[in-house]
Amino acid sequence: MSRTVITFGTFDVFHVGHLRVITRAAELGDRLVVGVSADALNVRKKGRAPVFSQQERLEIVAALKPVSAVFVEESLEQKRDYILEHGADVLVMGDDWEGRFDEFRDVCEVVYLPRTPAISTTALIEKISGTP
Repeated sequence: MSRTVITFGTFDVFHVGHLRVITRAAELGDRLVVGVSADALNVRKKGRAPVFSQQERLEIVAALKPVSAVFVEESLEQKRDYILEHGADVLVMGDDWEGRFDEFRDVCEVVYLPRTPAISTTALIEKISGTP
């Protein structure tokens, strides 16, 4: 029986940390579905618009070999709906979210993967722009 894995992220200024979490998530099943945060959701979450547009980020993630399908994540409150809609058996999130999604254990397995140390989109943007 095939296992569907789902994960979510902004995936802005795509870097090796993004690639590693997607690769490791894909290894947990047969099919990987990725929710890419909408531009508006990113503004609400992080207080700034992404560097790359929603459409560009969808295209980048969709082009990755381990990814079976992508969709736009419009709201953090709809995670349960997305899990059910995509028939996910496993939800994968970074360990910076440890415990925050345990409520979904009633509908799927929840796995928190370690983040790649010393790399983040915010840090990259700050480095590029020269802001501390």
